[in-house]
Amino acid sequence: MSAVLIHSLLQTLKPRYTRNLLRNLCSQRRKTMGVIEVKVDNGVQTIKFNRPEKKNAINREIYEGLISTLEQSADDDRVVLTVLTGSGDYYSSGNDFSLPQITDMKAFFKDSTDIVGKFVAAFIDYPKLLIAVVNGPALGIAATTLALCDVVYASDKAWFQTPFTQLGLVPEGCSSVTFPHIMGSKASRLLYLNEKMTADEALACGFVTQVFPDAQIEAQTSAKIREHAKLPLQSLMLSKQLVRKWNKQHLHEVNRTECQALAQRFVSEDFFNALLSFKERKSKL
Repeated sequence: MSAVLIHSLLQTLKPRYTRNLLRNLCSQRRKTMGVIEVKVDNGVQTIKFNRPEKKNAINREIYEGLISTLEQSADDDRVVLTVLTGSGDYYSSGNDFSLPQITDMKAFFKDSTDIVGKFVAAFIDYPKLLIAVVNGPALGIAATTLALCDVVYASDKAWFQTPFTQLGLVPEGCSSVTFPHIMGSKASRLLYLNEKMTADEALACGFVTQVFPDAQIEAQTSAKIREHAKLPLQSLMLSKQLVRKWNKQHLHEVNRTECQALAQRFVSEDFFNALLSFKERKSKL
């Protein structure tokens, strides 16, 4: 559509319809974002991590893209709920630890910690239903933020791991609070011991809402989500507001505290040794 035609059309419309048209045009542009794919269809906004060649590792573009998309869709009446999923075999392998050329390591990791904090805050603050469709393994921050989603559907081939201590780091994504609250003593397997948790184990301890056969997860969850999107938007939002009201500020406090500890660990000897070991193993593959 040409710029002249768009301008002519906008002049003939009432302001409310103009805003809706602009939203639709912006939505079409958002669909073409590189490392995440975003689409809106019949009230369902789907955000797909789109780095399958990197197992959907979360780089700065994904952090910023997801934050921006959640913030914009919070006030978009076309969006009833948002779905998070991954492209390829992985939901996400977590934070991308491949480092660019860095001149100021301390400033780089401070900036990294800040973006992690904003990313987690976007999950905490999102006012609409947030559904994760975990199509494969979820590691690190991709796993911890699942506990901030309202519904988690998982493939039977999915598994979960948060190798914090293996990397010389500490829990993030509010998992120091959400994991013990949801899983009880089984949270120790993830928070301290770096163990993998299968989808069925995650279902048994309440971390996952429902597990689907891998070959059918897309078709079966899509059908359920289309039904969810028919629910009244204001009722869903008010219900979530009531549920989140009692711990929202606490989660923000937890996020800030975790990020402070994370910033310290990012410049620790433990982390740099783990990072070097990781790069050595990767170079041998």
